[in-house]
Amino acid sequence: MRLASVEVIPYALPFKEPYVTARGTLTRRELVLLQLRDQEGRLGLGEAVPLSLRGGATLPEVVAELQGLDSRDELDEEELRHRTSTLSAPARCAALTALLDLRSRRAGTAGETRAVACNATLVTGEPAAVAADAERWAAEGFTTFKLKLGAGDDVGQVRAVRDAVGPAAKIRVDANAAWDVRSAVRVLSEIEPLGIELVEQPAATLTDLAEIGAATPIPIAGDESIESRGEAEEAVRAGACDIAATKLSKVGGPEEAIEIAAVMPSYISSALDGPAGIAAAAQVAQTLDAKASADTPKLAHGLATQRLFASTIAAAECELRDGMLHLPPGPGLGVEIDEAALRAHQL
Repeated sequence: MRLASVEVIPYALPFKEPYVTARGTLTRRELVLLQLRDQEGRLGLGEAVPLSLRGGATLPEVVAELQGLDSRDELDEEELRHRTSTLSAPARCAALTALLDLRSRRAGTAGETRAVACNATLVTGEPAAVAADAERWAAEGFTTFKLKLGAGDDVGQVRAVRDAVGPAAKIRVDANAAWDVRSAVRVLSEIEPLGIELVEQPAATLTDLAEIGAATPIPIAGDESIESRGEAEEAVRAGACDIAATKLSKVGGPEEAIEIAAVMPSYISSALDGPAGIAAAAQVAQTLDAKASADTPKLAHGLATQRLFASTIAAAECELRDGMLHLPPGPGLGVEIDEAALRAHQL
């Protein structure tokens, strides 16, 4: 596609409260907004979430990669998708999402209007505080709760949340690869009687995940271990994962996420995205839900994280109502940027 302009804008959104996981504490999320404009002035939005804490490209590196797109005569989606692309996964995600958004806006086609069921995201803390947070999410209609473990009283947090939300609610846990095999088996054996839907990335390697899976009836979801269809296939062969937790910036865009879901049951999770990233992820989540069969578990998606931010850069974006994420009306992603808010948050 031939473009008139490429604009790359790094920005940051502050959290209402510090975001605490086994990987550390964040007070804000740094992101990169990509704006592609065609010859008729139509705008396509994409977003990159640099995942440097996972060893990925840093914010300056992602910005430089996306700025380099301006030197190309045109952007070709097939070339960008291939692993031979020089772009990191977050940059590739932003470029592909912006091109898809621009094509949809040019065609005047809007995204699906179905809502997406989401899980609540509970950061690590004292059990009583985590339980109180769960009650606030429950009051807003959420029935699936994801607890970040690996940096506190893991069993105490799960027990407190179960007591707070009742026996019908679903609880999933995420250790962000913080445990070794022995620790994972110990914690999971203690919390399994409390009713756990799944455990996300309890340890780092596929070998460890397979060993943990053999010792617990709780399904294992791979996050850091699955960044492509090939890695999903490897995880299945190794008997390491039952489910994939897929982030668009981690895997390189919407198409790769759909490819992973063709290999194993998947849910779409936020990388603490901004408005464009959440809308793109919600559209992929709708695609996966539509393809779900009676034999495939329909899992809540981890896309309610905009609730964690103190502000936004969007004039129109997804809305959370009754535990569901609703896409905005309009063509493409439906997201509209508030230019004054973007300037206020720009890095």
